Amino acid sequence: MPKPSKLRGALRLLRLLVHVLRGWLTIRLRFPAWSQARRNQAVQHWSQAMLDILGLQLRIEGQLLRQGPLMLVCNHISWLDIAVLHAAVHCRFISKDDIRDWPVLGTLASGGGTLYISRASRRDALRVVHQMAQALQQGDVLAFFPEGTTGDGSTVLPFHANLLQAAITAAAPVQALGLRFEDAANAAPSFAPCYVGDESLLDSAWRTVCAPPLRAVLRCAPAQNAQGRDRRALASDLREIVIGLRAGSL
Repeated sequence: MPKPSKLRGALRLLRLLVHVLRGWLTIRLRFPAWSQARRNQAVQHWSQAMLDILGLQLRIEGQLLRQGPLMLVCNHISWLDIAVLHAAVHCRFISKDDIRDWPVLGTLASGGGTLYISRASRRDALRVVHQMAQALQQGDVLAFFPEGTTGDGSTVLPFHANLLQAAITAAAPVQALGLRFEDAANAAPSFAPCYVGDESLLDSAWRTVCAPPLRAVLRCAPAQNAQGRDRRALASDLREIVIGLRAGSL
């Protein structure tokens, strides 16, 4: 017989695939007739249900702001990070444009209000910064991972500063978030959800569904404005805050 963890993992993975398909169908068939507020609520409920399927608890420490204009910046560990943040607060993510063309997942990302950027084009980065500034001025909550890629969760990679210009231009506050995954039983760091390097999404997902109960801990720093800092200085200060949040020292 399969080991209990493998059996549990197989059942979780099956439920996860069904959940993803339901989300895709909802976006394709129902979203066109729904208001934006109802779409946002559906995305948040879908993300919360996804964490439940995975047996992943969510704990928020500090005051997470939920009203825009607001930019959220967070360290990046896993494919799960977006679901964790969406379960906590509805926000619009900024992502590389090739995700838009991914089967199923591209539809889910677009349904969540994602703004896309071509990382190879400086001109497109300027376009997205302008679009982000407009969205902030309209009261949206935006979120992105300034590391630009996933890390293993043990360190915080250098922050890319370009997209922070949108918050400076719109005079919008920025809130730094520190995310970690841990074993729910003993609070030890868990690397099960990590998605790093050349690892496939399926391998990472399988390790996650086979893991014992996990907890995502999202620590929130007070929001701040640029207050005269340029985007590079702001990025450097935010990275130090995220490092402190991850370490539990803030």
